[in-house]
Amino acid sequence: MDERTQNLIAECKRQEESCLYTSTSLYIWLRSSRFWKRIFIVAPIIFGGLATWVVFDQPELKWLTALFALIAGFFPAIYEALKLDVHLDEIARHAAEYKKLQDRFRQAATITVLGKHEELQAQFEQLMERMEAARTSSLTPPEWCFEKARKKIQAGHYTFSGEDATKQQ
Repeated sequence: MDERTQNLIAECKRQEESCLYTSTSLYIWLRSSRFWKRIFIVAPIIFGGLATWVVFDQPELKWLTALFALIAGFFPAIYEALKLDVHLDEIARHAAEYKKLQDRFRQAATITVLGKHEELQAQFEQLMERMEAARTSSLTPPEWCFEKARKKIQAGHYTFSGEDATKQQ
């Protein structure tokens, strides 16, 4: 195998790893965002119900019903201001794209490499165009998502048992 092909394999592996970290960070962010969406949907219902509860219909507890009603009213406004719905779709789309790219870079480094160098070069260039397109949105997960992703990856959560067997041969 010539040096050009070895360099392409090395670059495919770097891009595969980059996609692994990015997609994992995005999926962690997506799960967290979905959790917060549920909170922002359920909390106003609960606080609205508490605000109308007969138990609090006493003169000394009127302030509590007002507080519950105020909190119930704030949640939808905060949710809308943070544009959480928009982020969910965008995060999910990008996480899936990076996961697909991860698989394709791995396949290029392990399968396409068995063919001609020109085929590997062409596939690599096509994948890099997709990677550049994915990066144009500059969607950036919070730092804590990356740290959590790194811990999961280093702990072996994304290592398949078939990979271990292949590496030992």
